[in-house]
Amino acid sequence: MALDNAPSWKPLLAPEFDKPYMQKLKGFLKQRKEQHVTIYPHSSNWFHALEATALDNVRVVIIGQDPYHQPGQAHGLCFSVKPGVKVPPSLVNIYKELQSDLGITPVRHGYLESWAQQGVLLLNAVLTVEDSSANAHQGKGWEQFTDRIIHLVNEQCEHVVFMLWGSYAQKKGAFIDQNKHLVLKAPHPSPLSAHRGFLGCRHFSQANAWLETQGREPVNWQLPEDVSR
Repeated sequence: MALDNAPSWKPLLAPEFDKPYMQKLKGFLKQRKEQHVTIYPHSSNWFHALEATALDNVRVVIIGQDPYHQPGQAHGLCFSVKPGVKVPPSLVNIYKELQSDLGITPVRHGYLESWAQQGVLLLNAVLTVEDSSANAHQGKGWEQFTDRIIHLVNEQCEHVVFMLWGSYAQKKGAFIDQNKHLVLKAPHPSPLSAHRGFLGCRHFSQANAWLETQGREPVNWQLPEDVSR
């Protein structure tokens, strides 16, 4: 566990790795690996959200719950899947909202890397999961670590948009300073709840309009069609 590829975050988050909760989490993950349990994403992608989005580049934060738990899906960015993987249902609804809000035609993939590179921090609350077992690593320590990440953005950054979709994300972001940042709330984009107000929330246009009023560049939410690697 290291943040060598996330230099903007490393000095501020390094102290977390020596704390008892993180030592306990490391021990738990090591034990599960020794028991030959399949953990997603691969350990090289546990901190990919921090590697893809530098702290001083954060413009938008989207908070997810835990990674996708089927083979080949998760790669460390919430709601995103690797190229060639079927677009998950929640992301289908995110694409629908983008289309109705900004007229953006949905792409055929679910790879959100270009958002992350523009400063959209795609952060799951829990950074690992087990094969076919949703929420398997909830309550093991990741939540404390990702709370620290959100606190750092709240404290260190200026004029960030937080998109809090669903009650879980809203509780996790309850402390955000709304005098300094824009907090947008809506139901989760899951098919179970999207019709209750996620669809029609217009968060993407609101985010860009607000960023521009703060003198910040808006996000280009149009994903590239070709992500072959």
